[in-house]
Amino acid sequence: MLFCTVQALGEMAVIFPVAGSFAAYSTRFIDPAWGFAMGWNYAVLWLIVLPLEIVAASITVSFWPGAADTNSAAWVTIFFVLIVSINLFGVRGYGEAEFVFSIIKVIAVIGFILLGIVLNCGGGPVGGYIGDRYWKPNSVLPDYQGYIQNPDAAPGSIVSGPFNNGFKGLCSVFVTAAFSFAGTELVGLAAAESDNPRKTLPTAIKQVFWRILLFYMVSLTIVSLLVPYGDSRLLGAGSTDAKASPFVIAIENASISVLPSIMNVVVLISVLSVGNSAVYGSSRTLAALAEQNQAPRILAYIDRKGRPIVSIGIASVFGLLGYVVAGGPKTSSTALNWLYSLAGLSSIFTWGSICLAHIRFRAGWKKQGHSLDELAFRSQVGVYGSWVGFILNCLVLVAQFWTAIWPIGYGSLTSTEIAESFFLAYLAAPVVLLCYFPYKFYFKTPFMRSHNMDLVTGRREHDTAELIEEEMMEKRSWPMWKRAYKYVC
Repeated sequence: MLFCTVQALGEMAVIFPVAGSFAAYSTRFIDPAWGFAMGWNYAVLWLIVLPLEIVAASITVSFWPGAADTNSAAWVTIFFVLIVSINLFGVRGYGEAEFVFSIIKVIAVIGFILLGIVLNCGGGPVGGYIGDRYWKPNSVLPDYQGYIQNPDAAPGSIVSGPFNNGFKGLCSVFVTAAFSFAGTELVGLAAAESDNPRKTLPTAIKQVFWRILLFYMVSLTIVSLLVPYGDSRLLGAGSTDAKASPFVIAIENASISVLPSIMNVVVLISVLSVGNSAVYGSSRTLAALAEQNQAPRILAYIDRKGRPIVSIGIASVFGLLGYVVAGGPKTSSTALNWLYSLAGLSSIFTWGSICLAHIRFRAGWKKQGHSLDELAFRSQVGVYGSWVGFILNCLVLVAQFWTAIWPIGYGSLTSTEIAESFFLAYLAAPVVLLCYFPYKFYFKTPFMRSHNMDLVTGRREHDTAELIEEEMMEKRSWPMWKRAYKYVC
């Protein structure tokens, strides 16, 4: 789904490297009202992510006993100031910080993958061969690694394997997975600030897929082989409790000293990296909305250093919500759950809109007499891939609606608990509709017809047919290995 989505985004971002691209593409190719809804949907996502990640960072440091004794609000202040300071250096500061963060994360994940393979094969200081033990139904949890087990899953007891609650259990985690994958599309936001998006964006777009495959799928598969689902450090943990990171638990179970602390540092860096992206993403989206007269014009103000300084200020103010930790565990947990519910499905709406906008763009491009040869970068899966991405996004929304109305354990819940469960799982949808319909009826915006689409505004002057042809001739002169590599990456 994401492969098809980023390919569609790449094609549009290369030819139209405009600020706030997601909302702009929806406005231009689908419906201005939908563009307004998607712009605010995406802005709200990142505005909410910032306090969530600041709180997560403050919880992460409590892994160490000394840091746990410090007031959580103090850590919130430190991380808030750090993230805002990085973004005040503009896109260069954001890029340099993300470059350093990414190097650390890449090294750590590759190291964990190699370590995980060794531990799974029995090469750790404690325990023997694990293999696929935790993937088997009716498996027996071992007692040689000193797990802090849930009473219902004590060492030697029988558990049901990794897949619980059937298909509904699978569907119930879609919203969490979507939230975790948020940011995959951020490469499109940087298009307007790239010197030559025609050359830089295709490479960045294609590598997104491989980063997801390696750093998400491979590492999480290894985690599932090393950490049984019945571990109480997972079951008793909140969604932002970094002490329950399965990466840390996997290393702790192997009784390897020092490494759990190192991995927790990486978790902390990852959390701060997301918070850093949150300020960047929300500020650029707010500025783009203001440019399109869909937000107060002052948010579009750009200072001499190229920073949307007012939008950065608004985004930073939302970070102060992180101080809910001062209200105690129960208050902060309730507040964060509702904040999380606002952001949960936002990415699904964004990705679906990107795919639909690409489908409509291709229709307009053909209708107005253009050929695909005029595109500097074409989606490798074409318009059919966008249809696949759009349909899959819709299916995720349907599945999430099903689990929201009829949650797991539906029969034992009261009507109040069912209502609360629905809004916690699906709150983003009402927010999108509340943005869309009032704007649609008040401004009476039309659905964009293919022959009326604006295919001129935002195109760079150097994206000419001659330059594209020169680049194609240069590519044809490459050796076979280089062409194969560039096609994939």
